[in-house]
Amino acid sequence: MLTSMARLPLHVLPTFRAVARRANLRAAAEELHLTHSAVSQQIRLLEEQLGFALFDRHGRRVALNAAGAALLRAVEPALAQLDDGVRAAQAASAGTGDENLRVSVLPSFAQRWLLPRMADWRARHPQIALELHASQQVVDLTREGFHAALRTGTGPWRGLAAQRLIDSPWIVVAPPAVAQRLRGATADALAHEPLLGDGPMWQRWFALAGLKVKVKPVAEFNDAGLMLQAAEQGLGLALAREVLAADALAGGRLARLSPVALEDPDAYPYWLVYPPTLAEWPPLRAFRDWLTEELKRPAGTATAGRTGNRSRATSAASRPRRAR
Repeated sequence: MLTSMARLPLHVLPTFRAVARRANLRAAAEELHLTHSAVSQQIRLLEEQLGFALFDRHGRRVALNAAGAALLRAVEPALAQLDDGVRAAQAASAGTGDENLRVSVLPSFAQRWLLPRMADWRARHPQIALELHASQQVVDLTREGFHAALRTGTGPWRGLAAQRLIDSPWIVVAPPAVAQRLRGATADALAHEPLLGDGPMWQRWFALAGLKVKVKPVAEFNDAGLMLQAAEQGLGLALAREVLAADALAGGRLARLSPVALEDPDAYPYWLVYPPTLAEWPPLRAFRDWLTEELKRPAGTATAGRTGNRSRATSAASRPRRAR
């Protein structure tokens, strides 16, 4: 049995992690770009050096046993820190030339808040190209090669530093023509209008407004940006995050129908999360400072008097779950 760290085959630990995650030798081999035989040999070597099995074998599948699970809990944070260190070193080696900042972001936040401000980002930081990945899926930053992510939730996110950016309540909005017709309308009157969005959230909003009512929206969306577009086209009243509707309100495309704002536990704040080792990397620090400053700026002033240069940004959308 292994009694000294000096004899632990450290080079096989990434393989151990991949097999543990995939629960399949062949899938782990494909992830690591190794042969099935090489992966099997590395796992066998690790188990021989330790003196005990780490996996239970079930045909082609493998499952961590108690010993393997204990080792994985210790190995994962260490390997993640090494991965972050390598990325930080790669970032530092880039010097002062053009640099890419890869950010995972919710589609609704990208569309309704971030993209209208990209010209300002580009004007201030022309040497830093943002590569945006629009998705509601919580990606593994290290595994997927991202420098940061914009998320909603309560946290904490294991192994990541997190900066709280903004809390944003839910408000009721509609196109100006509808708002004019409903000026001064009661909550009961609003309940008889076509409603867009999440039924339970609407019921909570009406309860806050003093009305107990069962709500059946005419349409629900898995992306808040699409819901706000539907509202702008007059398809109904939308219950939306204030930060996502702010530019449309300032630009006159939407109007607020009630002062009632739902400060709901499910209306999670927005966070910027990133590996701690990248906290002082200049591109990430610049992005963090810019976000903080822009979120304090009144809506509608995002591009006033600034250059219209386009940012080098790319986006990719994946299937989201709930309108956020």
